[in-house]
Amino acid sequence: MARQVKLGDNVADAVVYCSDQTHSSIDRALRILGFTPNQICKLPCDENFRLPVSALRRQIQADKAVGKIPFCVIANAGTTNTGSVDPLSDLAALCKDDDFWLHVDGAYGAAAVLCKQGQKLLQGLEQADSLILDPHKWLFQPYEMGCVLVRNMGWLKEAYCVRPEYLADVHSIGSEIHFCDYGIQLTRGFRALKLWMSLKVFGLGAFRDAVMHGIRTAEFAESLIRKSAQWEITVPAQLGMLTFRYRLQRHGQKDFDSSSGTNGAEDVLNQRLATQIIWDGYASLTTTKLHGRTVLRMCTINPRTTEDDIHETIKRLEHFGNALENVG
Repeated sequence: MARQVKLGDNVADAVVYCSDQTHSSIDRALRILGFTPNQICKLPCDENFRLPVSALRRQIQADKAVGKIPFCVIANAGTTNTGSVDPLSDLAALCKDDDFWLHVDGAYGAAAVLCKQGQKLLQGLEQADSLILDPHKWLFQPYEMGCVLVRNMGWLKEAYCVRPEYLADVHSIGSEIHFCDYGIQLTRGFRALKLWMSLKVFGLGAFRDAVMHGIRTAEFAESLIRKSAQWEITVPAQLGMLTFRYRLQRHGQKDFDSSSGTNGAEDVLNQRLATQIIWDGYASLTTTKLHGRTVLRMCTINPRTTEDDIHETIKRLEHFGNALENVG
């Protein structure tokens, strides 16, 4: 839709901008749309893992100077790695000034607008031209019901509507909405029914409370982790997520990767920690890479997660860390 509205058929020199924290699904979507790798400009994130606006402006000017056509900025509203939110208001202002399309990937974090803390973090979200969210994440729905919201419904029709002769009878029925005119699928299931029913049964307040619980639980986990010298917080709790890292306590005695020094040894240990906690079966944590270092990633959006669960998870992680360090 952004390609159709902003470029038409002139796509050869077009450029899309995002940060290096953008989800891999964006790469796949752009590939499907026919964009080549050199048309996708991924800028290094700042120290808070956000898309830096000043660097983006410089890159846009440099690309314009060599004849490229900047047309779209992709922002994150809660990255998969850290839950970071790009500076949405600043990016919206940039896009408005230059007549670019602003697409926001809110697959994980957009649902946080239900609570006041989330609204503060997501200021500027309302200025997006298009926004995606995945209700199977922070709205607690089953697969599969990804959702795209668009500022102007007419843009969808401009991008997708075709009128073949075998659908002439369908389109002759007054002003009825035909969903085949607003997306890729000619026929489609009523996936949104699941979310609609959940809202009717539980009420919006229950979802708001659950989102707030996830945010507070991550903040509680951070407060516990900070009390121990065994841990390093790599990204503070935000939008129900935090990342942290086990520190080797016996640098001179054990080394998991002597060729890489302490960082390499800690990388190996943290990777083993994630594997161990999953094998243990009590909790599930994953690892990711931040600035080249392996870190543990805790996401606390399950509304049934309690403070006792967090206490016990950290206790077990410390036990496993000590045990792994002792055996090398």
